[in-house]
Order: sequence, then structure tokens, then C-alpha cells
Amino acid sequence: MAAWPRPARGSKMTKTRVGIYPGTFDPITNGHLDIIRRAMRLVDRLIVGVAHNAGKGPLFGIEERLAMLREETEAMARADGGAAVEVRAFDNLLVHFAAAMGAGIVIRGLRAVSDFEYEFQMAGMNARVSPDIETVFLMASDRHHFISSRFVKEIGRLGGDVGSFVTPRVAARIAVRLEQERRDGSAPED
Repeated sequence: MAAWPRPARGSKMTKTRVGIYPGTFDPITNGHLDIIRRAMRLVDRLIVGVAHNAGKGPLFGIEERLAMLREETEAMARADGGAAVEVRAFDNLLVHFAAAMGAGIVIRGLRAVSDFEYEFQMAGMNARVSPDIETVFLMASDRHHFISSRFVKEIGRLGGDVGSFVTPRVAARIAVRLEQERRDGSAPED
């Protein structure tokens, strides 16, 4: 019976673990950043995939969302170390994007039981389309489980303070965008 070849003493047989954390990130919240920070500890390279998804009626266009994510993840990487983080836009099937990026892991954040049903179905569909890609769920931390981009936009549009849900840089961008919306009724083009 043939034995598996053993690696030479001192050599490594590790494969770079590449993960994708997808979303629209409109805007990026402290909850998103918490998941990114924790995902950085699980993979060697993390790609934050920003979906175009014009169907959600974004507050920010794709280029602005990419810029916000890059600012926040660069600041986080300097502070925390951990995995290399890239921010990229995508407009195709998530599993096709993951395969093109060499990712074997899709990371999803769960806030509540209501998220689980949708995410469970999505993970099942992704596994059927691309069985080599695994989905890993990270529970939102107790400080962030109630935050959603939708609520942040709604609170901001109604004149509330969003400062405890997003970073100061993102809060400033939201204020500028909402003022622009109020002035001329414009929304970004994706």
C-alpha cells in the first residue's frame, strides 16, 4: 500500500486561504467593519466584494462605496495587522467572482435569526452552483447586531445622528450626500 508523500522537514504544505466578504456596503457600518476585522483572522487574504446592485437604490455610487471601504480597511489593516485586504467591485454571480479571485471561502455576517433563513438558502444555492466554495457565517457581535445600512440611511434621512453606527469618515460622507439629496433630489448613478 502506497503512503502519502510526507513533506520535507521544515517545509510547509499550506494553501493560501482566500476569503470573500460580499455586500453592497451602502454605507459601510461598524457592523461590517467588525465582520471584516474578525474575518481577517480567518484567512490569509480577504477580498471585500462590493456588489453593484442598483436594484437596492444605493445612497452612494459604486466608486464612492469602494473609496469608503478602502479608507476604512486600510486604516484597520494598519491598526490590526492580519490578512491582506483588497476591495473590489463585482456585478456577476458571487461564486463566479469568488472563483475568479481564487477564493475558497465566502464570509457572511448574521445579525438575527431572520438573516439566517435567507443566508442558509443562499449558501445552499452557492454550494450547488460551485461546490468547491464554502460559506462561513460569523455572528454579529452584540454591539453591532442591530445595525443595518438600511436603518443608517433611514435615520440619516430623517435627521438623526448616525455617528454611533458608522465611523466619523463615513458619517461625514453621509451628511454631505444627504445634504446634496435635500438640495437637488439627486441619487447616485451606479
